[in-house]
Amino acid sequence: MSERHGAGHGLSEHDLSEIRMLIEERTGINFDESRERFFSSRVREHLHAKELQRGSDLLRTIRKSNIEYEALLERLLTQETSFFRYPAVYDAFEKRVLPELHTKKFWTNPRTLRVWSAGCSTGEEPYSIAITIVDSLSFADAWNVEILATDVGRQALRHAERATYSGRSIASVSEKQLAAHFTPVDGGFQVKPRLRKMISFAQMNLASPVYLGRMDLIFCMNVLIYFTEERRQTLVQRFFEALEPGGYLFLGHSESISKMPVKFQAIVLGDCILYRKPTAEELHKGELVAEGRA
Repeated sequence: MSERHGAGHGLSEHDLSEIRMLIEERTGINFDESRERFFSSRVREHLHAKELQRGSDLLRTIRKSNIEYEALLERLLTQETSFFRYPAVYDAFEKRVLPELHTKKFWTNPRTLRVWSAGCSTGEEPYSIAITIVDSLSFADAWNVEILATDVGRQALRHAERATYSGRSIASVSEKQLAAHFTPVDGGFQVKPRLRKMISFAQMNLASPVYLGRMDLIFCMNVLIYFTEERRQTLVQRFFEALEPGGYLFLGHSESISKMPVKFQAIVLGDCILYRKPTAEELHKGELVAEGRA
């Protein structure tokens, strides 16, 4: 093996394979061949940052310490993200989903809206969800909005709780939204307390089931791609069970569940596919036709 491939740093193919297997065993996250180069360069980066000489030292450390294991996992999973990253998703959320939920729930007491941002990374997604709700839900103040934002990474969650963003991260936030929902601070703009109060951040490994109660909406964007097909199916089934009848699941662009045996109704809205959980009446009548809209 050439030095360029890591022998100089003492990171062998065997070490990489052991680390990969350990992660899959514990979390169901699978760094397959398509991520081979990304995986090895991130592990090497981590080895360097921890001032360890060999891959075997890193393996020993992550087996012994959960904190060290999570630190490596976080380096492998934290992606660069931004506010309103997928405009078509927020458009569908604002124009289709929120009006429907408003009609369905307006006369309930208390008038609660529960959303789960699964794999929230550094927080841009749950704050984007909160901004969309406040800006577009009629009588937003009359609703009890609860957004649960979970991620496997502690550092990412700390960043999310600080709620301070700058640069490319907030490039898609309009001037009006910036003025309404952020306060200028050192280092950028901080999300105002009104929105922060709506969101609870919690560390969670999606491979370990935890009962969270029923949700009206689940956002799980570009997270399923990291799991094996079997784990993906289990997770999507859990999302289905966690949703209220008539609730919606939002996935990333490249993620499709069309071949899975779950009974979601797929709705195409522009560039976005929404997955809606049918009501008991709809299931009974067999009204599960896919609905397409240009």
